[in-house]
Amino acid sequence: MTFLPTDEQRAFARSLDALLTASDTPAAARAWAGDDPGPGRALWGRLAQAGVWALAVPEEYDGVGPLPVELAHAFVEVGRHAVPGPAVETVATAALLGELARLGDPDPAKRLLPALAAGERTATLALTGTEAVRHAAPYALDADRADTVLVVRGEQLWRAPGHGPVRVSADPARRLARPAPGGELLAEGPAVAAAAGRARHWAMLATAAQSLGVGLALLDRTVAYARQRSQFGTPIGAFQAVKHRLADTLLALEFARPLLFGAAVTMTAGDLAAAKVATGEAGYTAARTALQIHGAIGYTEELPLSVWLRKARPLRDAWGDPATCRAAVLGAYS
Repeated sequence: MTFLPTDEQRAFARSLDALLTASDTPAAARAWAGDDPGPGRALWGRLAQAGVWALAVPEEYDGVGPLPVELAHAFVEVGRHAVPGPAVETVATAALLGELARLGDPDPAKRLLPALAAGERTATLALTGTEAVRHAAPYALDADRADTVLVVRGEQLWRAPGHGPVRVSADPARRLARPAPGGELLAEGPAVAAAAGRARHWAMLATAAQSLGVGLALLDRTVAYARQRSQFGTPIGAFQAVKHRLADTLLALEFARPLLFGAAVTMTAGDLAAAKVATGEAGYTAARTALQIHGAIGYTEELPLSVWLRKARPLRDAWGDPATCRAAVLGAYS
């Protein structure tokens, strides 16, 4: 069986690559990490016009989805270009509300999904009281910048009234805050817990795709640098040790790619966990390779590479760290 993207999927990815290449996303990420979310919000609107946020929204709520394979293609580009903001969490919110509507409670979807699909509003999501997040503090990504902060507590879905102090993560563009308690109760019952499970699956897929994109961006920049930098009159890319390190990084990324798109087709827990651990580890490998070959200059603000370097490990651990994902794979296929 041959599994290849369609011509339409390739064209969609190329169009996003062109859009984001022209948008100076590293500058937008740095502004987002600071005090100016304006460039990031403008970028969000361009992605909405391209249809990215609508991919996880059902058609009856002004979306075009759910289309997980197309979303995986889109989020590879989101990672490749270091797009800031709660992109994964917005997708997870759309999946949660869409599933809640399918299970018989359409009111939250009617209220929130059309604006998310159109890019008029952003959302972030925290899942608490579940086995999957029992080792993690219940922080919400970009709760200070998102228009809507949703929290699942057991079998209740709340719209939080605000957030606590903002904490900067290893990636300055990933701003973390605990949602404030209380707020508006949007839904409750077993359907909320079931919808939260679906939201987690979509979040794993989108995060895995971002990790792959980050890894590909790091590898591209490292290969270019290895061709330019010379030692003893020879480009360092000609040295066997450097060649082997770059080849190992490429193999890790290319072996992770089919796992990602295979998981997008099946959307099963085991396949998603396998894709998440493979892409996360491959992206982190690419970051370590990039830092070793660039040297300490890789972390400096003067080099745009730092924008991607700081994303690899947080993405590897977000929505399922490697240990959790490996356990899920063993549980699914043992």
